[in-house]
Parts: sequence; C-alpha cells; structure tokens
Amino acid sequence: MDKLQLMNVFVAVAETQSFAAAARQLAMSPPAVTRAVTALENQLKVKLLIRTTRHVRITDAGHDYLARVKSIIHAVSEADETAMGINATPRGHLTVTAPALFGKMFVLPCVISLLQRNPAMSISALLLDRVVNLLDEGVDVAVRIGELSDSSMNTVRVGQVRRVLCASPQYLAQHGTPQTLNTLTGHTLISASNSGNTWKFNTATLQIQPRLAVTTHDAAIDAAVQGLGITRVLSYQISALLATGALTTLLDSEQPAAMPIHILHSEGRHTSAKVRIFVDAMVLQLQGNAALH
Repeated sequence: MDKLQLMNVFVAVAETQSFAAAARQLAMSPPAVTRAVTALENQLKVKLLIRTTRHVRITDAGHDYLARVKSIIHAVSEADETAMGINATPRGHLTVTAPALFGKMFVLPCVISLLQRNPAMSISALLLDRVVNLLDEGVDVAVRIGELSDSSMNTVRVGQVRRVLCASPQYLAQHGTPQTLNTLTGHTLISASNSGNTWKFNTATLQIQPRLAVTTHDAAIDAAVQGLGITRVLSYQISALLATGALTTLLDSEQPAAMPIHILHSEGRHTSAKVRIFVDAMVLQLQGNAALH
C-alpha cells in the first residue's frame, strides 16, 4: 500500500474514530485497516492513534498530522481534476456554508438540484448564523451577507439586501403606523435573539425592549404576520410576504445602506470541478433573483 493510501486510511479512522467504521467506509477488512495505520506509524516513528477496546483517540501528533494530510489529499484530488480537464465530471465531497434562513431559501434548492444531476458528488451544507472560517473548518464555498474582511478569497458579488422594519396591515390598522423612530419604541416590538436588542438606523441607535424575543428570524416573521407587532429583518426574508400584502415595511428612509452578498472560495486558478459547478449554479440563481437586488 503506497503512502497516499495509508494517509487515506488514517484520515478515515481519525474522522470516524473507529477502525470498523473506517473499514466499512473504505470497503476494506478491519485487519487491513489496522495494518495500514500501524505501517504509517512505523514509517513516521510516532503514535497517531491510541486504541482501547471501545474507543479510538487521536494523539496531539495525530491531530497535527491529520490537518496536513487532509490538505495533501485535497491537493492531489485537485491536481487530478485539473489534469482531467475543465469539463471533468464533478465528483467527491463538497462542504458549503450560508446563513441559516438564506441557505434554506436559496442554497438548499441549488444543492438538491446539483446532487440530482451529479451522482458522483456529495454535499454538506452548514446553514449557520455565524461567520465560518473556510480554511479552519474545511469549508469549500461560502455565501456571505455583509462587507468582507478577508481579501485573500476568490469572490463573486451576486446581490444585496437591506434591513427592513415590517408589520402586518392588521397590526398597523389597530395601533397606527409609526412615522418617526421616536414613536417606534411605543409599539409592540419583536426581536430575533441573534440581532440583539440594539437596532441601528441612519440617524439613531435604539435600545429596544421587545415584547417577544425569539431565536430565529422566521419565528419573528411569523409573529409579525399574525399581527403581534413590528419586527426588523432582512429584505429577502419577507419578499414573498410583501408581494402578497401579508406584511408591509415601515420607515424605509431610516434604514442603513444595503449589504452586499458574495460567494467566496479559497481555490486558486485550477478550481476543482465540484467547486466550479456549485459556484456557477449559485451565481446564476442569485444574480437572477429580484429579491436580492
């Protein structure tokens, strides 16, 4: 077994934390997996894994080696795809990330479509309302809302969104429509916990006392649609509800400038087929969506 094969076996055992699970994943026998890891440790003259009757634990040296080996395996895979040509069939595992609700609305449909058309691909979609470090967390492609701080990434701007205040027509008919920020705090307010209780506008920053605080934007939107009060979300999150009249926006002139949407990845000139096809599909979908412009 050559060195690259030994590395692949080690990665499988380290990630599954099981020789048996790694054997099933690699279609090998458990003794063959054990021999491969032992051979690699003998070559390196260092212990990578600690085995007990029930568990497999990676050593400190193993952690460092795992990160480096995964980079090597990725580079080899990228080199193979480049050598196969620009029209190589997308294959292998792709990890993408996007904000939770944005990912559910726009990224997941694209992921499903790609998987249906490319049977040699698999995808992990990390839909999280936090900034994911692509290199540290092994992510291939990210969709980001807001200004970018890392200029080393390859980026494509695909749209923009803005913050909006919104409420249902029923609520406004019963309680009136606020005409200034000063009158806003006299209304029933709904906040999502990740946006906090500080709302920043062009001319003022308000410390609000929400009557309802929820953990997700879609929950805040549901409460507003049902007539509880006023909430603050991103424009794309309620575009369909604005079109049907279920919600209406307020004090638009007070909102700060729109925030850009980018797709970014860290691959260089020789972008792998799996990254290229995902980025191309997302660019086409997002740049053509009226809710993001």
